[in-house]
Amino acid sequence: MHAMVLTAPGAPLRLEQREDPVPGPGAVRVKVGACGVCRTDLHVVDGELPGVAYPIVPGHEVVGRIDALGADVTSLKVGERVGVPWLGYTCGECSYCRSNRENLCDRPRFTGYTRDGGFATHLVADARYCFPLGEAGDDISTAPLLCAGLIGWRSLVMAGEGERLGIFGFGAAGHIIAQVARWQGRSVYAFTRKGDVEAQALAKSLGAEWAGSSEDRPPAPLDAAIIFAPVGDLVPLALRAVRKGGRVVCAGIHMSDIPSFPYHILWEERQLLSVANLTRGDGVAFFKAAAQAGIRTHTSLFPLWEANEVLSKLRAGQITGAAVLQP
Repeated sequence: MHAMVLTAPGAPLRLEQREDPVPGPGAVRVKVGACGVCRTDLHVVDGELPGVAYPIVPGHEVVGRIDALGADVTSLKVGERVGVPWLGYTCGECSYCRSNRENLCDRPRFTGYTRDGGFATHLVADARYCFPLGEAGDDISTAPLLCAGLIGWRSLVMAGEGERLGIFGFGAAGHIIAQVARWQGRSVYAFTRKGDVEAQALAKSLGAEWAGSSEDRPPAPLDAAIIFAPVGDLVPLALRAVRKGGRVVCAGIHMSDIPSFPYHILWEERQLLSVANLTRGDGVAFFKAAAQAGIRTHTSLFPLWEANEVLSKLRAGQITGAAVLQP
């Protein structure tokens, strides 16, 4: 197998040839068909997340086919097409797991962060955390759904049922969840980097009511806002944009520091929430909704060995929609 490997925080990924991994009990080996590139991969590569055991293979938006089964795997079969998401293992024993909140597990493992991920030709995954995908859709367009879609879905649910939804950061997750929100009958207001006419044009093409800069005020008060960009400065801006009783949901695993802000923009029962990881139940619900909504991902395809260049483009805000690597 071949893999793009991170050996130290901030180091460029290195293309390595390795022995094909052997799945242990309860695990499967997946031959990767496509792997999306997520902003969380940047946080891993840039050393912004703690506890990385180097060397590590990033990547957690994986679509591929099972080509080997470990002992005791009966729920999946060789040749089956599956998706491998960010949440790769939970203990099943802590209070969170036992109360249907496995996304908050005390002893989790994460694909592409604490276990090798999909920037490779093959990976080993816990069979319990692989989503059967069937044959609908191609691997490239499906890959971003495995994190951008899933985390976006959980964020949308937490945002509540308000009609006017603001999306701050209109990238991989934003352009997917905008389509779900429109399918649900909501009005979408897209906030992008100043001057990002491509992202604003994409938002409008997907049915956004309005698209503008994050510093701009929307034409109407929002019922809720989701912040996908990892920029703490957006929190006060989003709070100012939502109505009384509105919600602001921070969707990222990492965000720069939130600046101090006057209490009055939080007052009147506005809520500030964060999203952590996902549950398998989120996956079941999201893939059902995605099929019904006819989600179409806007992707840019790159070969696996260009992972470093893709990460640089993502860091610089030069990717519109979602980037996908293909072995």
